[in-house]
Amino acid sequence: MRRKPAEMGHRKVIFYDQERWDLLKRLRDRAKSLIVSLDDANIKSIVHGSVARGDVSTSSDIDIFVPQVTQSFWMELALSPYAIIQRKIVQATPRNLPKAHILLEENTTVTFPLVTPQRKEIEFYRFGGHLGLDEIDSRSAGFDKRLMLIEPTSEGHVETPLSELSLGHVTKIIGVCQDTIEERIRVLRRRALSGRTGVYLEHILGEDQSFEKALEEVASKDPAIRRRVFSRKS
Repeated sequence: MRRKPAEMGHRKVIFYDQERWDLLKRLRDRAKSLIVSLDDANIKSIVHGSVARGDVSTSSDIDIFVPQVTQSFWMELALSPYAIIQRKIVQATPRNLPKAHILLEENTTVTFPLVTPQRKEIEFYRFGGHLGLDEIDSRSAGFDKRLMLIEPTSEGHVETPLSELSLGHVTKIIGVCQDTIEERIRVLRRRALSGRTGVYLEHILGEDQSFEKALEEVASKDPAIRRRVFSRKS
């Protein structure tokens, strides 16, 4: 059974068996292929989460994030070698970043912002560990949903509960600001207590609808979304 987010455990040293290394390689190879395809179109991206950290399981998703606003036409053209299953706009709260999600086969999602993101919204992806094209053959330290810091080793990883670490130490390890860490703690603990990971907006696009047009239509009907869209548009 999956643990709830923010369910901290004890510090552990984890050793990977060959099956886990093989799984990591398969997931990482697919992530690398996507990042290269985007890079060939001059779109910089990262893989984040367990595939970046290395603590993968058979239920692990491949999550690719493009940190800058990009025209959806160019995104979809770059991803044309892959089968697109669904396209949707997701926004966690009215004040949060509206994001485009392109769902591909093999539990793969490519995400990019539809308006200019704030610093903390970019650092969210660093909190969980991330790798760009230049680091794709290495592994990254980051936190999982239990708020356990995963630090890669040559034989697996070491996991340490955030409760045992100073925030200053964490900022040095994962390269994000302290206020980002504090916000992630609040969000994950709130989700653990409520048992929900609900979102404010989840809008599935029509077959011939662009992300930009869909966001414009959604914003025209929702003043809260409209304020975020036009206050942060580049």
